[in-house]
Amino acid sequence: MLSQSLSPAVSKLIREDDAPVEWAVSPGLVDYPLAVEAMEARAAAIATGEAGELVWLLEHPPLYTAGVSSRDDDLLDAGRFPVHRTGRGGQFTYHGPGQRVAYVMLDLNRRGRDVRAFVRGLEQWIIGALGEFGVPADVREGRVGVWVERKGPGWSREDKVAAIGVKVRKWVSFHGVSLNVEPDLGHFTGIVPCGIDEHGVTSLVDLGVPATMDEADEALRASFHRVFGPTVAAR
Repeated sequence: MLSQSLSPAVSKLIREDDAPVEWAVSPGLVDYPLAVEAMEARAAAIATGEAGELVWLLEHPPLYTAGVSSRDDDLLDAGRFPVHRTGRGGQFTYHGPGQRVAYVMLDLNRRGRDVRAFVRGLEQWIIGALGEFGVPADVREGRVGVWVERKGPGWSREDKVAAIGVKVRKWVSFHGVSLNVEPDLGHFTGIVPCGIDEHGVTSLVDLGVPATMDEADEALRASFHRVFGPTVAAR
């Protein structure tokens, strides 16, 4: 495991009461519209105090999502997979089998009410999870997501390994992150991922780390504890 140092702003994301976040993992492929409906309902219930915080891990069937900043020109193959317009931040992303999507529903009223720190926390969460596999990763100025540097004889490039797109309503977060474990990377060619066409997309398996989805989930949960606090299995 790589060591992880959190900035003072990010360290304030842990609730003072140290209440655990529910942690749920759905088997199989979850329909995107149904997932969004469930996520919206849970976020609303958190805002009114009727439900606790939740991180929901799942996989979707192949699809593209368009965030509020998406440009139509970045959808290169509109007929390839279903396209869902969504209210999260960011541009076009791909979701599909082999990619771990984590929908993060946290009450930022209890975590500092700092959206920028929250996004930094999501970045550190993913970076820490990749560190569990010995994969060095970081963020880049002007680029959304988490990136790895790749080198070979006479070449080097930076590829995105995880995407981030969130929305906050009444200081409750929803949508979240997606970590490429072993998706079909060819599916990303139907879009310009997050509007960035001068860099590539990679995954843990593509980087030579033969991680299973269960192992990725374990790494995500361990890193989440360090950044956001304890979790408990969802009821």
